[in-house]
Amino acid sequence: MTRGSSNRRIVLLGAAFVVLLGAAFARAFWLQAIQGDAYAAMATRQHRETVVVPAGRGTVFDRNGKPLAIGEQATTVFANPQQVDRPRDLTLAIARHLDLDPAAVYPLLTDRSRGFVYIARKVDSDAAETLEKLGFAGLGFYPEELRTYPQKRVASQVLGYAGLDNLGLEGLERSLNRVLAGKPGSQTIVKDPIGRALDVVSTKPETPGRNVRLSIDHQIQANAEAILADTVARHGARAASAIVMDPHTGAVLAMATAPGFNANRFPTTRPDRRRNRAVTDTYEPGSTFKLVTIAAALEENVVSPGSSFTLPPTIQVADRVIREAHTRGTEHMTVRGIVKHSSNIGTITIAQRLGQGRLAHWIDRFGFGRATGIDFPGESPGFALPPDQWSGSTIGTVPIGHGIAVTPIQMARAYSAIANGGVLVKPRLVEKVDGRAVARTRGRRVVSREVSVQMLAMLRGVVVEGTGTQAAIPGYTVAGKTGTAAKIDSSGRYSHTDYVASFVGLVPATKPRLVIMVMVDEPSGSIYGGDVAAPMFREIARFNLQHLEVPPDAPRTEDASRE
Repeated sequence: MTRGSSNRRIVLLGAAFVVLLGAAFARAFWLQAIQGDAYAAMATRQHRETVVVPAGRGTVFDRNGKPLAIGEQATTVFANPQQVDRPRDLTLAIARHLDLDPAAVYPLLTDRSRGFVYIARKVDSDAAETLEKLGFAGLGFYPEELRTYPQKRVASQVLGYAGLDNLGLEGLERSLNRVLAGKPGSQTIVKDPIGRALDVVSTKPETPGRNVRLSIDHQIQANAEAILADTVARHGARAASAIVMDPHTGAVLAMATAPGFNANRFPTTRPDRRRNRAVTDTYEPGSTFKLVTIAAALEENVVSPGSSFTLPPTIQVADRVIREAHTRGTEHMTVRGIVKHSSNIGTITIAQRLGQGRLAHWIDRFGFGRATGIDFPGESPGFALPPDQWSGSTIGTVPIGHGIAVTPIQMARAYSAIANGGVLVKPRLVEKVDGRAVARTRGRRVVSREVSVQMLAMLRGVVVEGTGTQAAIPGYTVAGKTGTAAKIDSSGRYSHTDYVASFVGLVPATKPRLVIMVMVDEPSGSIYGGDVAAPMFREIARFNLQHLEVPPDAPRTEDASRE
């Protein structure tokens, strides 16, 4: 090899080193100057992690401070599969401490395409703490709140449910979600190269949700639910509902439905059992609706309580022949007697005097065909036929509670107007938010005090010697009305086997403290409101009067019952 060729090789080799060195400097410049911020952010992300800290959900209390829905401390376990170095050992540890299926856990820990996977949401905090002390790489923990319902079945359809992410899904949990949910916070955590937490470098505190106090009394609610469940079982009924309401304020002390369910098992409960039938479901009220017809006629001065009528056993209205519930001959009855004995013929006769237009006006005035505005989601407005759609026979069906659809809460409100002196109040379930009373809307007068007193006296006759004698309570005066209505079947005709039995009562009748509405859907055997629903009212009312320490207003009847 000549000196010249050797020099050329040295020059070429030096040039190659210069080129490589230049490329290295260019790459370094590109990484540090051009892409430096991006790589710095990537490094930070690998060593820092921001975790959302959910806010505690507000507690729901009953009117006496008993918790109905609370948050319990729990821990959520997650993993970064890219940092897990011992997936088999970690799988066995998780399965042992958290009681999970290893076959479900292992694929999560070995999926390197993902940087975050949930292992278990809201598990027992003690079990999670034991697992955390084992120090596995790639495993993370953060506190969460588990929504639980300590009273289990009590008021479950009213409360509804808050799901895994603590968002309200049904019932009051849903409608009050903004009040109860609060605002989440966050924590930024520094981790070592294998993903273990070293320190919390910044914290944004969460804002807890506000507490809510309901008008519900959990003891009155639990008692009503127990009586409904017993009635449904005893009569082989499809379902039953009950409402206990303060007629002066509209406060609902109980809103019960049977069959019920354990609110802690909400996800596995059938939708039809979760429904709050007292607000969402409609039915034809039958004779309990006669209150509207009679009150309207009294207010319009069409009749007085002593007005007398000669009533045949049947009455023809357009193309329909309407009969009484029980066969009778021609009789003379006053308006008092018509109410007491729940006469269909008498009520229709009074409605004919009142006239279609005025009756339709009073149905609307009592709020039927419109939602009551109760603070519960999904309320049905019911259905009242518009006056321009009435047929010739409507004046014979609607006055006795057929051809109209109502909800139990609408009927309870209508009877509250009679109990409180003539004012239609707005029903409500929420009393206070964070200790502050929720503003109440003023009711509106629907009938005069005089008419309310007259109606109250006639409704007392129903219980004393009419169709509702099984609603009587020793020691107390009781007013109320029975109702029995055939249901419409799938063909659009009235069924001969399926009925709704109901009773709405006011107690004590001399100065009503409570309105109690009970309804039984499709009872078997006896189908009449006086036989099925009135005894339910009696049992519910008897407990409530004792629980609320309401003094007897008819001590003579109490003494007589003991003889």
